[in-house]
Amino acid sequence: MAFKFLSNADLVAHWNLLKIEPFLLLWILIFTGLVLYLFGKLKFPHDSPIKKISFSRIIGGILVATFVIYLASGFMVNKETKTFTPLTLLSGLAPPVGYSFLYPNDCTNNLDCFKDLKAGIEYAKKVEKPILIDFTGYACVNCRKMEEQVWPLQKIDRYLRNNVVLISLYVDDKKTLPVEEQLLVNRPNGGTRRLENYGHKWANFQTQFFKINSQPYYVLLNSEGTKILNQAVGYTPDENEYAQFLECGLEVFKLHVNE
Repeated sequence: MAFKFLSNADLVAHWNLLKIEPFLLLWILIFTGLVLYLFGKLKFPHDSPIKKISFSRIIGGILVATFVIYLASGFMVNKETKTFTPLTLLSGLAPPVGYSFLYPNDCTNNLDCFKDLKAGIEYAKKVEKPILIDFTGYACVNCRKMEEQVWPLQKIDRYLRNNVVLISLYVDDKKTLPVEEQLLVNRPNGGTRRLENYGHKWANFQTQFFKINSQPYYVLLNSEGTKILNQAVGYTPDENEYAQFLECGLEVFKLHVNE
């Protein structure tokens, strides 16, 4: 778990050290050591001699060994997304599979996405597609669950890949803003704050315009980014509910385009 929290810090601060490969290798080594300990192959100085391995230790060793095999399967490459295969049981614990030395990808599931609002809106205008704003965070567990368990589903992936312009805004991004963008803004609950990094910028944008600061949070907008198409949603692990959210917004967008 220490490596999990160190991984979060690595993502937020852009150290580019504890990516998916070293993270999985470290966990494999740790749990392999646990397997060897449970089967009596590794011992600590204070341990009593093992005359017979108990049934509970055998079962525990088998379960942990199975988990080690599961961890190793994380190095299988998904040919469609050209990334490692996400380990859904570790969503939010392990780094995103796109955060990789061997198969780097800035966007989940090799989707096309923007991480800057202005650039995303300009592109949406050009291609005349609605915008899906994804308020997310590098250390957000439920965000990773959505990206690795819901977004890859065929029904959802089709919409994200073909029908919307995805703009992912990370509210915990510690990358420093250019000096000219470090504005002094009013807090919703009073007082002021200076926007020093991109996380501050996108968190302020979310709270100022959408009156909420939870992640994940998904908003469908028109191509100009000036109108909300339907009710925004947060964490929505149900495939049909999330598909309904996307379909509803796309229908509203089509109606306005045809007017």
